[in-house]
Amino acid sequence: MAITRSQTVALYRRRARHYDSTTRLFDVFGFAERRYRAAAVTALGLRPGGRVLDIGCGTGLNFPLLQQAVGPGGAVFGVDLTDAMLIQACERVRRAGWSNVHLTQADAAAYEFPPALDGILSTFALTMVPEFDDVVRRGADALAPGGRFVVLDVKRPARAPSWLVRAGVLVNRPFGVTLDLAERHPWESVARHLRNPRLSEFYHGFAYLAVGEAPNRTTAAPRALVAGSFT
Repeated sequence: MAITRSQTVALYRRRARHYDSTTRLFDVFGFAERRYRAAAVTALGLRPGGRVLDIGCGTGLNFPLLQQAVGPGGAVFGVDLTDAMLIQACERVRRAGWSNVHLTQADAAAYEFPPALDGILSTFALTMVPEFDDVVRRGADALAPGGRFVVLDVKRPARAPSWLVRAGVLVNRPFGVTLDLAERHPWESVARHLRNPRLSEFYHGFAYLAVGEAPNRTTAAPRALVAGSFT
C-alpha cells in the first residue's frame, strides 16, 4: 500500500540530513543516479536566463545542474512537501551563494505554478504524488511556448520477473517506494498533456526519462510516445 502524505513527510524528515549521501549507495547497484539527473536536465533544453521549476526538489540535488543551464540571470523554482528537505536545500543555496532560487513548501497537487516556465523537472518524485496526472496537466499549462516537461523516475519493467521487482522495491523502500506505485504511470500523463512526447528506458527498464513539449493551445496533445534509447 502506498504511503500517505503524512507518512511521506515523516519519512523524509528522518532522511533529510543524510539524504544526499544515502543516494550515492545506488552506485553500488550500478544505478548511475547523478548521470541520469544530468541527462534529465539536458533534456529540458534550457538556455541562459531561463525559468525552471523542480517538482519535489528535495535537498536541491538538481540545483547545480539547473544553475549551469540558466545562469545567474535565470530563475530556479523548487517545491517540496517536506520542511526538513527544504532546510537542506536552503543550506545548499546559501553555501553556493545563489540569489535566483525560490523555494516553496507545498504539496505538488496544490502548488500554484509560476507562469511562463521554460522547463519543469521532476526527478524520482512525481510517482509519489497520487494526483500526478493533474500535476502534469497544470504544469503543461504553465509552460511558455517551446518549454519542456521532463520526468525522471522509476517504474516496473514490462518483462521483469516478480522476484526482481520485489527486490527493486525492497532496495527503494527507505525512500517510500512500494509495489502499489507500479500502477502509476506519469509518462502516460506526459504523452496525454504535452506535444512530441518521448520516452527512454534505462537500467533494465526500472527507470525512465519522459520528455514532452509545451502543448499547442489550439490542438490536443498527441498521445503516442516515441520510444528512444538512453545514452
